[in-house]
Amino acid sequence: MQSRYILTAFGKDRPGIVADVTQILYENDCNLEDTTMSMLADEFTINLLFSSNNRDIESTLLEECRNLEQQKSIAAFIRPVKERRPASRAGFFTCKVHVEGMDQAGIVFKISRFLSENSLNIVDLKSSVKITPESGTALYLMDIHIQGPGSTSRKALEEGLNIVAEELNVEITIET
Repeated sequence: MQSRYILTAFGKDRPGIVADVTQILYENDCNLEDTTMSMLADEFTINLLFSSNNRDIESTLLEECRNLEQQKSIAAFIRPVKERRPASRAGFFTCKVHVEGMDQAGIVFKISRFLSENSLNIVDLKSSVKITPESGTALYLMDIHIQGPGSTSRKALEEGLNIVAEELNVEITIET
């Protein structure tokens, strides 16, 4: 029976970091299923979903993670994942929320809190800060893919997000 795991790793960006991390999965006959990888500041972050038929793989990979830290300065953690959830849920809608405004503390918190309080699940969130060439102002950009009950009113969602947008002095748009 296959077991599934998530491995999260990060380290100073350099050529070979992805190869160093995925090598331990390859050498232990693990099957890589899904990944997200990105650069945050000077750190490269890796999230891997993988499976294995080896029931004792967790202890082996925990040791491999310790070796990555000692030998390659890559912090890595592994956690088992329970049963697979279906990719899409019937009766639910998906959309993208785009946020743009001056960088400030609380944007992610306040928007994610609103979404949570309205039973809207964040499926993916990407954000970045760009410096505008005209004024040198830090502009915060965020795209959030959300999923929610089909009974959710788009008008109520827009009105609620408009209140949050006014509080933060940012622009929030919804794309379907």
